[in-house]
Amino acid sequence: MINKLVSKIQKLEAPIVVGLDPMLNYVPEYVQKKAYAEYGETLKGAGEAIFAYNKAIIDATHDLIPAVKPQIAMYEQFGIEGLIAFQKTCEYAKSKDLVIIGDIKRGDIGSTSAAYAVGHVGQVSVGANKYRGFDEDFVTVNPYLGSDGVRPFIDVCKEENKGIFVLVKTSNPSSGEFQDQLIDGTPLYEKVAEKVAQWGESHMGDTYSYVGAVVGATYPKMGEVLRKVMPKAYILVPGYGAQGGKAKDLAPFFNEDGLGAIVNSSRGIIAAYKQEKYVSFGAEGFADASRQAVLDMKEDLKQAWMK
Repeated sequence: MINKLVSKIQKLEAPIVVGLDPMLNYVPEYVQKKAYAEYGETLKGAGEAIFAYNKAIIDATHDLIPAVKPQIAMYEQFGIEGLIAFQKTCEYAKSKDLVIIGDIKRGDIGSTSAAYAVGHVGQVSVGANKYRGFDEDFVTVNPYLGSDGVRPFIDVCKEENKGIFVLVKTSNPSSGEFQDQLIDGTPLYEKVAEKVAQWGESHMGDTYSYVGAVVGATYPKMGEVLRKVMPKAYILVPGYGAQGGKAKDLAPFFNEDGLGAIVNSSRGIIAAYKQEKYVSFGAEGFADASRQAVLDMKEDLKQAWMK
């Protein structure tokens, strides 16, 4: 699957992943009202509104982007109905030939991580049959429990030709409380990056590893160091746009071949219609606003990856 991701990025000239992280207040009122008219102001109504919103954005952008990244917490808040919307979103995006990065940030003791891996990127046995749960192509993984929590994901991904992105240096303001701590003079995030490179050696695609890393756009100097530590790891870069990351700062995340990184934008794209720049689209044109935001992001990022 890493080969497909790289190929689509090259073909589209768009190292972009759209974060499908829909808060209910992002969803235009008319979309909500339509769902509530059928299902009431219920969790099911909320789930249906969110899926309708996601579907419209996918329809408007799928020919421009290689991947989407639904953040599972935004769906879990609506309980089972939210998870149904998550699954339907993954299925619909896959029908449009998009690569699915499930932003689940899981990581636990071995048997629990194995169950998470099976549910999201593998197959579960039920009697004589096997079934896929959410069936993402990649998932984000929290490495805090060490190799015990990560290797079960790698093992399942090897079987399924899928991959993971390991949290290395995240974009949130308090990430340094733990991630920047020095161990024998080396920051913890760099130690994690060394493990990512090591884990990736056992699961390689044609050029890049199936074991990638999450490194925030808000830390470009650290990104430059980590790019050298993990030359074969694809880097998922959150924090662009709404969180303050600038395109001109992203060059260190890319390799000399112009590849090696994929940049996430969530509300900057899915809620573009709420921004002054795209206000002319109006709520009725929210999906068209998202498309224009992708086109603008694609042009903006050229200053980072074009060599």
